[in-house]
Amino acid sequence: MTIHLKISRYAIALAFAALAVPPAFARAEPAVARVDNSHYRGTWLEIGRRPMWLTDGCVAGYTTYRPGPRAGQIMVEDGCREGTPTGKLKTVKGKGELLDVGTTRAKLRVRYPLLVTFDYWVLYEAPDRDWFISADPEMTNLWIYSRRVPSKHKLSVMVKKAKSLGYDVRKLEFPAQ
Repeated sequence: MTIHLKISRYAIALAFAALAVPPAFARAEPAVARVDNSHYRGTWLEIGRRPMWLTDGCVAGYTTYRPGPRAGQIMVEDGCREGTPTGKLKTVKGKGELLDVGTTRAKLRVRYPLLVTFDYWVLYEAPDRDWFISADPEMTNLWIYSRRVPSKHKLSVMVKKAKSLGYDVRKLEFPAQ
């Protein structure tokens, strides 16, 4: 028995068009903020983050930025204390490269020892430049940083902003400072 299928040009065009459309679960890259050189200078306190094995047991986290030896390069030191804000200090240093030097200066790729690489995109910087939210491009991980420990009210503003950016804030933890 032979079955003959009649396929119209419309059906073929529709099939090819469907292949060109990203799947429904694919996520568009998040929009990024526009930051200036001062963003990548000094120390930021890690206020909130998504838990991950790298930060298990870490509290009083921080990131210190300083300019690198060439344009677009940022030297990064990430640190935290073990268990309590007075616990043993743990640090790791990396070399960051701005991926968008000529535009927003918000996309930073940091290479750490042992071939560990993270992309940190600044999604939002507060108008007073006192705090910001960054995430990886997939919005899997998200961090809230501030120049100082925020009040409870300011923290609620930060969390609301993270939620408005599309992040599931139920995934955040807020380590002691």
